[in-house]
Amino acid sequence: MIKIENLSKLYQTNKQQVQAVNNVSLNIEKGEIFGVIGYSGAGKSTFIRLINRLEEPTNGTVSIQELDITNMSQAQLRKKRQKIGMIFQHFNLLWSRTVFDNIAFPLEIAGVPKAKRSEKVTELIHLVGLSGKENSYPAQLSGGQKQRVGIARALANDPEVLLCDEATSALDPETTDDILELLVSINQKLGLTIILITHEMHVIQKICNRVAVMESGEVVETGDVLDVFVRPKSATTKRFVQQLNPLEHEQDKLQNFITNHDNSEVIKLHFIGNDAKRALITEIVRKFDVEINILQGSIAPTREGAYGTLYIELNGEKDILSKTIQFIETSGVEVEVLRHA
Repeated sequence: MIKIENLSKLYQTNKQQVQAVNNVSLNIEKGEIFGVIGYSGAGKSTFIRLINRLEEPTNGTVSIQELDITNMSQAQLRKKRQKIGMIFQHFNLLWSRTVFDNIAFPLEIAGVPKAKRSEKVTELIHLVGLSGKENSYPAQLSGGQKQRVGIARALANDPEVLLCDEATSALDPETTDDILELLVSINQKLGLTIILITHEMHVIQKICNRVAVMESGEVVETGDVLDVFVRPKSATTKRFVQQLNPLEHEQDKLQNFITNHDNSEVIKLHFIGNDAKRALITEIVRKFDVEINILQGSIAPTREGAYGTLYIELNGEKDILSKTIQFIETSGVEVEVLRHA
């Protein structure tokens, strides 16, 4: 669907050069929700603006449906942009226009006849949950309602791709969840490919299929959301994962809960997918003569399945402890021994 090869953006100022995006290559599949996450200054907003050439790349190519966007003339690009919707952090609505007229604006520019325009806008107002707000002005709307107008406007020309640049950053947590659920609904109903830029890991966790992590203009890690959450490789990714799972950097506090039995093992368990719902502790107690001290744990959902982390202390004879850990490993749950007996 979208092929990005060696994409770079170099800004030249009077005093220095700034490499905002550096040699990024990604493939994004049709119909997926692809997240790009990074801290402030990572280059993610520049990256998304390169996709529709709101910023001109210094090097590299962007192809959508096998059409090279980077080599199009301005006339070709204007036509292609009608199939690339975009929503913004601060809504970018026309304050002198009603909800209806804001959504109709891109259709006016495209030369769509008035009757067909009205039909399409009414359809989109219903799709984004704004029925009854057609004649309201942006100043009369909440933040979430303004973003719904922005989403409807971005969908007006039936785009192939929807670009979301920090679309939920200006919203409160409850409204953020509502907007994310709307994006998932649109993705499923329309088969729309969505690229979502954010600095919030819970946004990635909630709706994305795959994610790329950016740092200093480069992609430092990419993969399925569940894999990246469970096995983060780069230091930047680990910091993001810790936002959602603070247990990952509080292992030193476990000492307060350990019984310090002479024969004990302290282990960390990773549960992935259906294993996150498994009654593993009950299975262990029934099968082995061990005592289990649950130290701490957490579980979190992603679009591809749940994942959880559990820290436990096992007390018992050494050979029984060894057999218990072997049983856990063969059950498909990942085991990391933190302290040996």
